[in-house]
Amino acid sequence: MIIPLYRVAGPSEYLAITGWNIPDIKLAKKALIHPGQRYVRVNVSPVNYTFEVQAMSAEKLPFLLPAVFTIGPRVDDDDSLVLYAKLMAPHDMSSNHVNELVQGIIEGETRVLAASMTMEEIFKGTKDFKKEVFDKVQLELNQFGLIIYNANIKQLVDVRGHEYFSYLGQKTQMEAANQAKVDVAEAKMKGEIGAKLRQGQTAQNAAKIDAETKIISTKRDGESKKEEVKVKSEVKIFENQKDADVAKAVAELAAQKAGWSKAAHLAEVEAKQEVSIREAELQVEVEKKNALTRTEKLRADLLSKATVEYDIKVQEANRNLYNNQREADANLYEKQQQAEAEKATAEAAFYTRQQAADADLYSKKKEAEGIVALAQAQGFYLSTLLKALDGNYASLRDYMMINSGTFQEMARINAQAVQGMQPKISIWSSGSGGATLEGGSGSGGSMRDVAEVYSMLPPLLKTVHEQTGMLPPTWLATLTDTAGSGSIAQ
Repeated sequence: MIIPLYRVAGPSEYLAITGWNIPDIKLAKKALIHPGQRYVRVNVSPVNYTFEVQAMSAEKLPFLLPAVFTIGPRVDDDDSLVLYAKLMAPHDMSSNHVNELVQGIIEGETRVLAASMTMEEIFKGTKDFKKEVFDKVQLELNQFGLIIYNANIKQLVDVRGHEYFSYLGQKTQMEAANQAKVDVAEAKMKGEIGAKLRQGQTAQNAAKIDAETKIISTKRDGESKKEEVKVKSEVKIFENQKDADVAKAVAELAAQKAGWSKAAHLAEVEAKQEVSIREAELQVEVEKKNALTRTEKLRADLLSKATVEYDIKVQEANRNLYNNQREADANLYEKQQQAEAEKATAEAAFYTRQQAADADLYSKKKEAEGIVALAQAQGFYLSTLLKALDGNYASLRDYMMINSGTFQEMARINAQAVQGMQPKISIWSSGSGGATLEGGSGSGGSMRDVAEVYSMLPPLLKTVHEQTGMLPPTWLATLTDTAGSGSIAQ
């Protein structure tokens, strides 16, 4: 009697049992092994795999991707564990077979993914790149019942002979150092400029700012004019090109029409010639038949006459054929010459348009260069004057107005404005010896102010009447015709 064996698996092991009374495979931590059954111990401990995957980015830049993957059987899924026991149980997880299998999957998926991404995307999106590699490798490991417990992708490393990351790091360091130098110089410049600005006079700073504004405005105007001329030139070139294309298309159409017309005429002439030839041949046949008939009837006496008539008909047919061929050749030559003349005319018109377009483009280019040179000369002229006047903007403005005749023009316009006017000017003066009321004297008295007011009324009313034509009411005062003062009605 054979006694069953009782077997117990370790903490990180399973018993994979096959054989008698087991349809496929049975996994257990402990079991009785009966006769007719076999078992193996399946180790489910995860194993670390360290690789340096050599891949290449989308820009054909090679690099090394150091990676550490912790891979082991999926113990939380019975189907995956059974699949692993079937496929991988004969091999230990640390064996070369499993190592090559895992390494092949990881390298293949990593290279495929890296080839679809640029180096900048891989470098900046390391987290996303790691997730993509993790998902694709896990999809391939599922068919072996394996799972990735942990994946760690280290820093990308240059391949020997390629120093992309080294140069990239040097570039970053140099940019940071240069930026720091620029920041220090800029801070120092701001401090010195601020001190100078606070020590300088407000008027000088204002004049300097006005001059710089004027120069910048002139430059901007020149640039805008230059851009406008450039755009107009491009539009003109485009229009000329389109005209040239249209002319070329018209010439090609005319050439095709000439070819079609020539082919049609040639076919018509050939058809007519074939008809003529066929008629001549039929006529010859008819004549032959007639000659044979007459020969049968009058064999003895008319044989020579029929032969002569036959020769005559043949000669006439040959003559007609020759004349028709010559006429067809003449028509064909005439059509060819006409087509060549039309082609030459189209080429001459196209050349004329092209020359005109080139001349227009050259003139526009020279005009733009003249505008740029004028703007540069004016800027140099203004900067020279301002430098000669020690940066005094007011003196520069007065010089420019005097040089351009601005003051003379203002005087002329003011003179024309008052030309033809006849202004009436009245001068009021109460004098030192004003009118007296009720015994008051001219030099003083209690009623002096009242007397001065009354003495001002007549000149005031007279001036209003002369300039507006309005008369005062009768109850207030009346005007006199004399040149003196008016009198007040009682």
